[in-house]
Parts: sequence; C-alpha cells; structure tokens
Amino acid sequence: MKLFQSLGLAFVLGVTALSPVNAAEKELETFRDQFNSGKMSWGKVETRAKKEGVINWFHWGGSEELNAWIETAVVPRLKKKGITLKTTRISGTREAVDLVLAEMQAGKGIGEGTVDAIWLNGDNFYTLASQNALFGSFADKVPNARNFIFDTNNPASQLNLSDFGTPTLAREMPWSGEQYVCYIDTARLKRADAPTDFGGLEKWLENNPGRFTYVKPPHYVGNTFVQTALYAFNPSGQGYVDFQKSIDEFTAEAFAELVRPGFDYLKRIEPNLLGGGKAIFPQNQAALQAMFNNGEIDMGCEFGLYLVANKRENGSFPETAETLAFPKNGMIKNKNFLAIPANSPHPAAALVFANIMSSVTLQVSKLKTIGYPLGIDMQTLSPIDLKAVKAAAPSHYGVTAEELGQGAVADTNASLVKVIEKIWIQYIERRSSKPFEQIVREAMKT
Repeated sequence: MKLFQSLGLAFVLGVTALSPVNAAEKELETFRDQFNSGKMSWGKVETRAKKEGVINWFHWGGSEELNAWIETAVVPRLKKKGITLKTTRISGTREAVDLVLAEMQAGKGIGEGTVDAIWLNGDNFYTLASQNALFGSFADKVPNARNFIFDTNNPASQLNLSDFGTPTLAREMPWSGEQYVCYIDTARLKRADAPTDFGGLEKWLENNPGRFTYVKPPHYVGNTFVQTALYAFNPSGQGYVDFQKSIDEFTAEAFAELVRPGFDYLKRIEPNLLGGGKAIFPQNQAALQAMFNNGEIDMGCEFGLYLVANKRENGSFPETAETLAFPKNGMIKNKNFLAIPANSPHPAAALVFANIMSSVTLQVSKLKTIGYPLGIDMQTLSPIDLKAVKAAAPSHYGVTAEELGQGAVADTNASLVKVIEKIWIQYIERRSSKPFEQIVREAMKT
C-alpha cells in the first residue's frame, strides 16, 4: 500500500513540476492570439516587453557602418522601453532560419527558441512560412503600421503584400528597400558608351572582353543578375510577369522553354567575361567591388540604390564612379523585412522592436547615416516627414530617382530561386552536356 502511495505522490509531483511550463506556454499562446487578432492594447504589449527585458536579433553583420548605427541609434531607443538589444551577426540569413527550424524540430515550441527577430526576405521568408514557423500576422497591428500601405486594392502596396511571390500576410514588417543597379567608373567607361540593356552588354563585351563579370550564384546578388537576364529573354515577351508564378504551376518542359533563351544568353557571354574561357565569378559583393576598384572590370551590378553615394562618401569608390540604370527597363526591386519566429522567447519585445524600427525617426536616421533605403512608404508621410526624408537621401549620381523608379520590376517568385540556381550550376558553371530539359527536370525534382 505504501508503494502505491509513493508512486501516486511521485505522479502528482511530476504533474506539479510540469504545470508551470504548460501554463507559461498557454499564456504565450494567448498573448500571441490576442495580439494577432487585434484584441490587445499596445500598452499591454509594452508592459510585457519591459518585463521580458531583452530581444535577440539575428542579422547580416557584414557592414561595420550598419553595426555602428545599430549601437548608436537602435540600442538607445530600445533601452528607453526597458529592453536590451542582443545582436547576433551572421554571414548569411539561412544560418538563423536553419537554427529556428532545427529548434522547432527538436521540440522547442512557443517561447522556447533562441531567435526573437530575423532580418530576411525572399526564399528565407518562404522557408519559414512554408514550415509554419512564424509568429503570425503582426505587422499591420503595431502602431507604426500607419507608415505602410497594406491595402490590397492599392497597387502601391505590392512590395508590402508579397515577398518574392509569397504573400506576406503581415507576417513580416518591411524594414528597408533595395533595387538592383549597376555602377561604372566614368574615367574608364564613358556613360555614353555604357550598355543599357543585355543586347548592348553582349556587343560591348565583344569589343571589350574581360571587362565585366557578375557575382557567382547561389549568392543572392548573382541569382538576381541571372534572374534579370531571364526576364529580358522571356520568350513570351512578358518579362518578369511569368516569373511571379510558383514552380508548382510549371511542367519541366514549360519551365525549360521559359528560361532557355536567358540561359543561352549567359552561356554566350561567358567567354567574354573576366577570365576569358574560364570565367571568374566573384563570391560576393566585396569581391566584386574589389575587382572594380582594382580596375579589373569597368562595370559591376548589385543591390544598392545609394551604393555609389555611400562608397564615394567613405572613399571606397573613386569620385568618377556613377550609378547606371541597367537594364533600363528591368531592374529588380524588393523590400527586406523583420520577421518574428513562432518560438520567439521574447515576443512582446520583438513586437516593440519591429515597431521602433518602423518609426519615421529611425527610418530617416538609417537613410541619412548609412544610406539604407526606406522600408516605410513615402505616400503615407506628412509634409514635414517627407521634407526630412528628401533632406536625408544621398545622391544617386548619374541617374534620377524617377529613372530608377520607372525601370523597377518585381523580384522572382521564391519557389523558383533554388531551381534557377541549380540550372545555372549545371548549365553554366559545370557546363553539363546533358540536354537542357533534363537539367531542368532534375533541378525541379531536388
């Protein structure tokens, strides 16, 4: 009898030991559901955030200017709310995404993860969204949501509502924007002689072999150059439009037909890229910029509306460097975002963080101090705020904001990105002798 009593007591004690954990999880679920349904006041969120007291933000840490701005501009704003910002600087966003997914697969549910916020977009957002690994629809409910257009009936909302073809559903907060542009050194390449479309690039390379290259896929900068070329040679004549579809909407034959002309173009220009018959593809933006500064190439392409201005300001680029609109009618534009994982350990602090980062004050500071474009929408701002934005914006050097805006097109659907990467690796880098349709079919299966 005493044995059964002891076992019963052990069972009760076990349940008692677990109940606080279960209660905490339930409380977090209630907090999440109430906030995402719009039933919680912002005051309660801030009170809870102060109690949590910390936020763990994972972001690309490759810019010392960005890192310094975070310490001097963001950290003090959060401290005023009773929150300590802890940053983890990563070399690639997938590191944070993989950590979130690994922790969830290990059973670390709501409130038990390591990551509170991630700076991301594109296929990384697609991955978290497809794995149900996001906090939920928060972005349109924080106070600074007023600085964005989330109206499905307003075309200006497109970059907020869709991230590489994946509906955002307010599961990430727009933080910055970018456009894929090119740059030249006018001391070596006169603007009048610079190519403005892919046909012009091919002819220019024939006369100036080795004076251009692009970042190697699967780096996102290299992927974007490839995607831009595929847009330009879309056999339907619809440019970027057909690339907004999900990969599930294509057969291997149909996708091969869509991308073959663009890949054939990339194969044609390869012998005239830097390195000749064995083309040299830089691994990242830093390597590309080094080639440009060393005089190895006369033209480089990457994301950076204000890149030339920033590089001229800090002496990294010569005063003769200018922005080039290329291709003039097909420069990919997108936004990047702040997302909160489903198992965030400090979700209230993460919400306050997202709201602060979306304030006009910090957005203007970001633009003025480090030249990172706005994530908020100009159409929502007051005349006073618009004046502050215009005063803070660096020069584009060589082109106008209107020209860049007129040439902007949407980014590729995230589900296509890895397929295009794999095709490039086989068809361009490895020079596979397999039939093109077979390369596409294998890329779509893996």
